[in-house]
Amino acid sequence: MSMTEKAPLLAVRGVKTYYGNIIALKGVDIDVHEGEIVTMIGANGAGKSTLMMTIFGKPQAREGSITYDGRDITRMPTHEIAHLGIAQSPEGRRVFPRMTVFENLQMGASVNNLAHFDQDLEKVCAIFPRLKERLQQRAGTLSGGEQQMLAIARALMSRPRLLLLDEPSLGLAPIVVRQIFEVIREVNRTEGMTVFLVEQNAYHALKLATRAYVMVNGLITMSGTGKELLSDPQVKAAYLEGGHH
Repeated sequence: MSMTEKAPLLAVRGVKTYYGNIIALKGVDIDVHEGEIVTMIGANGAGKSTLMMTIFGKPQAREGSITYDGRDITRMPTHEIAHLGIAQSPEGRRVFPRMTVFENLQMGASVNNLAHFDQDLEKVCAIFPRLKERLQQRAGTLSGGEQQMLAIARALMSRPRLLLLDEPSLGLAPIVVRQIFEVIREVNRTEGMTVFLVEQNAYHALKLATRAYVMVNGLITMSGTGKELLSDPQVKAAYLEGGHH
């Protein structure tokens, strides 16, 4: 690494993760630099979500290392990782269904003891006008698209430097998928927020990405810019056939 090159904000090196005796990640290396949108595509069951969860400390990597902003976080408990400025919007839109939208957003902001709550609430309501109309509604009664917006908004309330998004488009209508990806582009552009995105919708994810990785069976098989992978024949054949969603 040359002197002018900054160390990555997030560096994953040789990470192996197991579920019992089954190896899910077989030695994964990725870099996410400040201000980038990095995306990882791959088939269902390739290990993408496992990587996302391993970065966040659940499960912990059995081998290899994960560094964030120069600190080794490989063995750090999840709640401590959250306090370092990493926020996660997990797969499956995990919102607190019995709480209102407003209370869900408070939970996101609680990492910073609600220090900037009013200001940040205003900001996420501007990003997601649909949520603004539903602040007093129980999260469980929202549509799937609205719940996904809430999951992302809740992550944004903690003012993360690094936002981890796991399958944000899963099960959503194409028009909602476009909205979600537009929002990710917007927070990256206006806030300079660094985003690491795991996504099955390869077309949208690669269009959005600064750089991208392909994961197959717990291993990274390809990497490049989003543009490079979008036009790569192998990627096209494996992940982009059947049109653009």
